Amino acid sequence: MQIVIGNVLSAAEVALVREALAGAKFVDGRATAGFAARMVKHNTQADGSDRSLESVRKLIAGRILENEVFRLAARPKALTPLLLSRYEKAMHYGSHVDDALMHGMRTDVSFTLFLSDPASYEGGELVIESAAGEDPVKLDAGSLVAYPSTALHRVNDVTNGERLAAVGWARSYIRDPARREMLFDLDTARRQMFTISGKSAEYDLVSKSLSNLIRMWAED
Repeated sequence: MQIVIGNVLSAAEVALVREALAGAKFVDGRATAGFAARMVKHNTQADGSDRSLESVRKLIAGRILENEVFRLAARPKALTPLLLSRYEKAMHYGSHVDDALMHGMRTDVSFTLFLSDPASYEGGELVIESAAGEDPVKLDAGSLVAYPSTALHRVNDVTNGERLAAVGWARSYIRDPARREMLFDLDTARRQMFTISGKSAEYDLVSKSLSNLIRMWAED
């Protein structure tokens, strides 16, 4: 399941992150790419050893993990350390699939949190590829797109301006993306039932089924 989540970071938080990145050291992004992806990756990213950015990474990761929609969609057990990426004019990232294992954990859900206002740069769309076609994504600063790590995707050429984003991966308690989507739909319907009718016999049955499906499928 692919999902867009708005306002993961507030405008003030986006400004704080941008200010921190303005003084950060950026290095060749190929350093964190797999051997094949390294051939098509052309961007820079904040130096992972820069301790001055620890508070920024912690802020972003915290806001993502506490976001209710993200929790329902991804069922995250853990996040990898975040990459803070920068694309300037003529930079891009060709079609690739993310590594299945990163930092000693399986990657199930990939996400990009946009940090630049879309009007401030041209191009730079994240394009998620599937059998149904290609879906270009370019979001407001502070918004996030999450999608299965199994998907091919790319970042189009930036033709003008600068594209900043935080990129990361989640290990999910629910490995299978179809099951994650089913649980998301069921949980969403359950919450809407509660809003309309409160705690009812029907709500209890749906809650029971949801809990038992999670119990059946979860990998802890």
